[in-house]
Amino acid sequence: MIFNASIALNWILFLALFPIAFFWFRRAWRILFRRDFSEVALKGGMPPANPARFAPYTLAINAIGGIVIVFVIFGVLTGTMDFDAWTATAGVTIWFKFFADYILSRHAHPIVPKRKKLEETGPTAPK
Repeated sequence: MIFNASIALNWILFLALFPIAFFWFRRAWRILFRRDFSEVALKGGMPPANPARFAPYTLAINAIGGIVIVFVIFGVLTGTMDFDAWTATAGVTIWFKFFADYILSRHAHPIVPKRKKLEETGPTAPK
């Protein structure tokens, strides 16, 4: 086996699966057992007004993604998954997780028109 850039990138991808699975399972653990909703549907680093409403979806996204990544790790280590299968599965899972988190965060933080915002808060300067 000749060491080249392709082999190095494949090893980096495989080794990156371990911390990815750890962080995703840790987020799921915090939501499920500790009831910590501080990382639920973040937009600009801020959770939504009611994070408990979106916690089950974030839990599912992180748990399913973590399970698939652990499945890929075991598949590579046992030799049951060939190169194309594990790289495709890992890549699709990572991208799916990013897109699902993005969609959930945008759904949890709806766009409020400025006119409605002004009606709720009232005028800021006295007239």
